[in-house]
Amino acid sequence: MNPFLLLATAIGAEVTATLALKAAGGLTKPIPTMIVVLGYGTALWLMSTSMDMLPIGVVYAIWAGVGMIGAALGGALLFGEAVNWTMIVGIGVIALGVTILASGQVQH
Repeated sequence: MNPFLLLATAIGAEVTATLALKAAGGLTKPIPTMIVVLGYGTALWLMSTSMDMLPIGVVYAIWAGVGMIGAALGGALLFGEAVNWTMIVGIGVIALGVTILASGQVQH
């Protein structure tokens, strides 16, 4: 299977779990708590599988950068968290950094 597809799915599961964690009320709400456990478990399994095929630096850079962007945007959309120009610039810088790091390590 395509390691980037595995990683993208892992990131989706991780972002979903992170957003559910905010909704879980200190893990006192059963449904969001189940989403947290399943999401993080799935995310770690898929991330570890992608590491069998890609360098760890690439996987972790993409994981951390895209996950942070997804969590920040999800927090804004779902929970009404503030977004300002400073955050937007920061997200852009992180996205640029992930792109540079990943493109420098992937061997074709």
